[in-house]
Amino acid sequence: MDEAPLPDAARVGPFFALRTGSGDPSAEGYARIGEAYRLTGTGAAGPVLRARVEAVAASLRTDEPRVAASLVFQGLAARVWSLALGPAALSGAVPHLRPDRLWWNPGRVAPDDLWWPGVLSVMGEPGGLAGQLGTAASVHLMPLHRAVERAYRVSGRLLWGNEASALIGSVRVLHDWCRARGLTEAADRAVELARAQLDHPPLRDAGTLSTAPLGYRRRTCCLYYRVPGGGLCGDCVLHEAPGRGSGGGPPG
Repeated sequence: MDEAPLPDAARVGPFFALRTGSGDPSAEGYARIGEAYRLTGTGAAGPVLRARVEAVAASLRTDEPRVAASLVFQGLAARVWSLALGPAALSGAVPHLRPDRLWWNPGRVAPDDLWWPGVLSVMGEPGGLAGQLGTAASVHLMPLHRAVERAYRVSGRLLWGNEASALIGSVRVLHDWCRARGLTEAADRAVELARAQLDHPPLRDAGTLSTAPLGYRRRTCCLYYRVPGGGLCGDCVLHEAPGRGSGGGPPG
């Protein structure tokens, strides 16, 4: 296996970068990211996920754990997609991001929130570039999806919408960065790789992708409007935020 071409992707921005190199992640407060995807025997969130959700809830001043959990999922999905998509579009290779080797410290900001001790290798399995991209993301987002859905009672359909929205957010940043530097082929590749993910379950029914200009309209709401002072995201299915006491709710 070859070393993954992450330095090129890191130039796009911190979400596309990853801390690498030797050291002891546990000594610096990191935990293996796979721990965040595990539930207790009673179906509650494990300590890593619970701590992150509680921190986000406090930061956003929301008393609704499911709202914080939805946004935690979307934020981590954006990181995972960016780490895989950047090298895929720029270099035609997808790095291995195994949950048992990737370490997470949610108290830090990108790129130091994620750490891969040692040297990354690129995927070489069958399936083509789009298939490898989907695999690199799904080994994280499928178990995280199950954990958040069960522990925080967040709609599974809503979480798929969050994942699709996170993917398109990463594509937009990468696409604009590439176009600004004349990297038209890489910009187009990023869009096509994203389209391939949206053409198949579980993201196939999450929303609608448009091009010229690049845009996306999801069919669910991430619940950000329920955060004090929050509003609607640009790709939200809603046109107006429902009142918190109205008894109604967004599609999910």
